[in-house]
Order: sequence, then C-alpha cells, then structure tokens
Amino acid sequence: MSIQSAISPVPRRALPEQGNGWGQLKGIMRDYAQDDVDWRRGRSPLYVFFADPEVLEVAREAYAMFMSENALGPAAFPSLKRMESEVVEMSLDLLHAPEGAAGSMTSGGTESIFLAVKAARDWARAERPEITEPELLLPYSAHPAFNKAAHYLGVKARRVQLRADFTADPAAMAEGVTASTIMMVGSAVAYPQGVFDPIEALAAVAQERGLWMHVDACVGGYTAPFVAKLGYPVPAFDLGVPGVCSLSADLHKYGFAAKGASTILYAEERRHAFQFYEFTDWPKGLYRTPSFAGTRPGGAVAAAWAVLNHLGMDGYLRLNRQLMEMRDAYIAGIEAIPELRIWGKPGIGIVTFGSNVLNIFAVAERMAQRGWYPNVVAKPQAIHLMLSLAHEPARGEYLEDLAACVNDVMELGGHIESSIRPVTY
Repeated sequence: MSIQSAISPVPRRALPEQGNGWGQLKGIMRDYAQDDVDWRRGRSPLYVFFADPEVLEVAREAYAMFMSENALGPAAFPSLKRMESEVVEMSLDLLHAPEGAAGSMTSGGTESIFLAVKAARDWARAERPEITEPELLLPYSAHPAFNKAAHYLGVKARRVQLRADFTADPAAMAEGVTASTIMMVGSAVAYPQGVFDPIEALAAVAQERGLWMHVDACVGGYTAPFVAKLGYPVPAFDLGVPGVCSLSADLHKYGFAAKGASTILYAEERRHAFQFYEFTDWPKGLYRTPSFAGTRPGGAVAAAWAVLNHLGMDGYLRLNRQLMEMRDAYIAGIEAIPELRIWGKPGIGIVTFGSNVLNIFAVAERMAQRGWYPNVVAKPQAIHLMLSLAHEPARGEYLEDLAACVNDVMELGGHIESSIRPVTY
C-alpha cells in the first residue's frame, strides 16, 4: 500500500441534512472568528475603517433595511436609484466637479478603477481610432488595480519611476507619453507611502497631450476635502483641477460606509457614458448596466447614503480632526524612536516608516508575535499603517511595543533575517 493511499482523505463538507437554529450557528461563527485580527482593539493596520459605534450602527441598520433589494433594477427600486443619485451628487459637490459632471456608485476601488480604464479605452476608440494598442501611463506607486484592469481590457500598462519624495514625476511622465498613450494616472493619496501626487502638474501634461487624466482618490477622496477645511496642507487634486477627467473615491474607507461602496466620478457626462455596457442580441432584449457587476447590493447603497447624511459636514470635520490629531501623535511617537524614520510626507491617515539601521521586517515580525497584524511595504522596506479611529485607544500600547521590538532587533545586530514578506490581498 502506498503512503498516499494510507492517508485518509479529509471528507468534503456537505450541506447538513437538517438545518440548525440561528443561536447555534451564531456561536459557531463566533468560534470561527476567534483567530481573526481584533480590529476593534486597533490591531489591524488596514481593511477596517472605524469612526465610532454610532456610525457603525447607522451603516448596519441601513444596510439591513435594503439587504434584499437590487440596485440593478432602478425601475423596481426607485428608492435605491434616488439614494445612489443623491450620493453621487453629494460626492460631486464635495470634490468640486463642474456643471454637467456625472458618476456612479460601485462595489469598491478596484471596480471604480476598472470602469475608469474601460471608459477611457472606449473613449479612445471613439476619439482616437488610429490607436490600436492603447497604453496606460502610471506612476510606480499607483495601485495594482490599474494593471489588473489593463490586463482584462487589453490595455498596456507602463509604470514610471517616482521622485525622491515618492511622488509622481510630471517631467518623467511627460517623457513617457507615446503615440499610443490614452490615459494618465495620479494618486490622492498613493497607497504605499500615503503621499499626494502633484495632480495639477500631471493634469496639465495630460491636457496638453489630449489624454484622459484619472485621479485615484480611493483613499483620499472622502477625507482630504475635510482635512483641507481643517487647515492642513492638501494640494489641489479633485475634479476642479483643469484636465482631470475622472476620479475614483471609496465610501467604505474614510467615508465610513459599509463595504462595498465606492464612487467613480466624471467631469463630463459624455465621458461617463463610455462606462456603460449594452447588449441586445438575445431573447430578453436590452441589457444595460452602468458597472461591471450585474446584481448591485441595495444595502451598500443605502448604508452609504445613510452615513453621509448622518455625519454631514460637521460630523466629517469632527472625525477628521480626531484622525489627524491621532496621526500626528503616531508620527511623533514613531519619530521618537531614533532608529526609525517616516518615508515620505503623509498626506492624511497613511503612515509608512522604515529604518536605515535595521531590518524593519524583523520588527514587524516581532510586532506580530505581540498580537499586531503586520502590514509592510517592499520598496523601500517599511511598516505600513492605514489609521482610523479604532487605532486611538491602542496608540500607547502600539508605540510601547514598537520601541521594545526595535530594541530587540538592535540587540540582535539590527539587520537580521525575518520570515515576513510583503503581500497585498
């Protein structure tokens, strides 16, 4: 008998013969979650964006009210159509869109980016039919969702090196434009180091060359406007910048809405029209969708609408004031550890820090051993924090553990091996 045949296979899980009560299932689900990162105690540096318990409850109840409804059917559910329209209108107003601007809600930043690339590709087919192999020009720090979209849509993506401060280089981007370039991208803020790209300069290049300029504000779109109102330095980045054609911004990040909710916005309705997909050659007749998805969960639309209206301008200003004060306190605590340094100039809630004298991944590994979920950046090597207000109660403990882990690594020689590897899911 072979070793393989002697090993009993793990039985495949089957549907239970009889259903279980919700009380029992709830207990099982809690058991399943025991090994999940404890984001409520600030142990996760990404994935969850917490404002306060009241906002969380508003999102939860609003989502539940419309969890069975489908935003794919606006005629059947005019309530969802109205709520989506109002979310888009508030977003366009917040992000200084000109008259005639338009947009849609999506399931998240990746879908918003996908639709922007799709719209730009179809726009180029109509406006620049001589281009047969369209290209997308990206700063090196742009989100991989652009490459993912390009892969699916038959567009070539090319990345351009950054300036020393980790921001996009407008001169290098201009030099990278070819006869096949249809779209340029800038980030507000870029995910790896949390810095603002120089959107005005990039948009000027795009406008001069007749290119589609997209701003990836998935991180900053629903926090930077409020941070600017609070007096923090925020460069112009939104739909009010001449030359910007589209902008993606996630409601389920610093908008504090339930997942998955994002927006894709256009400076002109005619550009928005290239986002849609239509098909008629089947028995049912016209099939028309504004986004990649067919079914569009009504709960996500309702929760976004409810949170925006619940918080209002004063609520978002209050939360962002707390966020920025907390961010500055984290930065001060990190900079108080001599071996560490902040990479780049954080624009909002992302803080990325590394070291010239030790292996920062070894520090991250030891932080994980103390119960902190590790999130790292590859180039340059760094620990990455995407702060929300769940991190404030944990700040003292985090900085104390960080200093201890740095000390441990330094005592072992600084540049020691680590099993941590940079992975993004």
